[in-house]
Amino acid sequence: MTTPQVHLGRAQDRSLWRYLWAWALGAVVALWMLLAGLAYSTGYHEAEEISDGLLVSAAQLLLSQPLAQPLLVPGTPNTPTVHQAEMPAALSQHPPNAYAPEFHVVIWQGDRLVWDSHGVHAQLPPRLALGHQTLGLTLQGVSQDWRVYVAESTEATAVRRVAVFMDPARREALAADISEHILLPALVFLPLVALMLASAIRRGLLPLQRLSGKIAALDVDAGQTLVPQQPYRELGVTVQSINALVLRLQAQIGRERRFAADVAHELRTPLTALVLQARRARNGGGAAEQDQALQAVEQGALRAGRILSQLLDLARAQSLTGDVSEQVDLCALALRVVSEHASLAHELGQDIALEAPESLVLPGQSTLLELALRNLVDNALRHNPAGTYVEVCVARDAAGQVALSVSDDGGDLSDAPASGHHTGLGIGLTLVERIAQSQGAQLVRDDGAAPFGKRFALVWPASVELSGKA
Repeated sequence: MTTPQVHLGRAQDRSLWRYLWAWALGAVVALWMLLAGLAYSTGYHEAEEISDGLLVSAAQLLLSQPLAQPLLVPGTPNTPTVHQAEMPAALSQHPPNAYAPEFHVVIWQGDRLVWDSHGVHAQLPPRLALGHQTLGLTLQGVSQDWRVYVAESTEATAVRRVAVFMDPARREALAADISEHILLPALVFLPLVALMLASAIRRGLLPLQRLSGKIAALDVDAGQTLVPQQPYRELGVTVQSINALVLRLQAQIGRERRFAADVAHELRTPLTALVLQARRARNGGGAAEQDQALQAVEQGALRAGRILSQLLDLARAQSLTGDVSEQVDLCALALRVVSEHASLAHELGQDIALEAPESLVLPGQSTLLELALRNLVDNALRHNPAGTYVEVCVARDAAGQVALSVSDDGGDLSDAPASGHHTGLGIGLTLVERIAQSQGAQLVRDDGAAPFGKRFALVWPASVELSGKA
């Protein structure tokens, strides 16, 4: 028995645990990248709220503090001098950062500008709206957007308005800093996660490795199977499939052994007859006796040749079972086989006829079905006496089953044992039975309807799809 092998090339060198580890690690990295995106988005949103809150706090603080009297520019009575604040020396040692940004402040008392910390008043609109907003300013030759919060309070003398500015880059730096603090621990632990995943997957595959060892130790010829109860459900399903495969292999081995026994039985008789008749021809005294012995040798050789031809047909049938099915007209196929065997029936003194509708088409393989029908017709003609009536029939019964049958009145079914050891019949029936299985049919043996004594038929179930005129 030859077992087909599937060649996977270099794929056989791949490691399952590495494959699983790579996918698991890829999933972890993908999740880490998703976490990075979410962390930055969350950090940016939180930084925006924090920076806007700082602007509000600074504005409220400035509104709550008393404002010193502005200095007067000499020679200009009642004209206030706008002060540009300078950072104290103690604060200048600590440059602004993401958590302590530098503010630009502009304050108005009524309609008078009383404080401009960085000289940006000239670039401001005549009247700033209250609340948060973004303005474009140019400082030290650099143009950029600034985040602004404007608030005001009503005092006894006049309305005080405060505008607090902050560089948006500080907000982005704060968002990056928050994201970094979230992601760095996960990034540091990523190699450790990879090692733990590799160890966990290796350990998880140990039951599969143990099962592989048990499978390798199976003795299929002795009928050994695996224990159905497994510690894991997935392995249990695999074991069920393997046990089913072992049972099919055992059945196949049994069929092969029976077939080998059939071949030995079928060939032993003609080969023994050939030897005996050859000795008779060699030792025979008269020409008539030698001629008779030589005729017997010829008949035995032809019989052995037919057996070998059936063996070749059986090997051919086994090689064709994987072909794509086609639409086969059983009536046309039966007519062709009956026409080709008409001369043999006449030579043997027998009658052969066909009973079939105009057309009956079903899916199958015409080469295999014709081979099966040829064997049934050939057996019916060669293994019955002269005067036998053989009928090939294509019909569909009331239950919807389709039958392609060969019936004869040459004897009772008991003359053809189920084992198939009737002369020349075993290999032919084995061939027909295998073809029937491959075509979704069943080989049925019965007595047939009167006046027939036995019938061999390929029977398809009612579920088969048909076309044509039944």
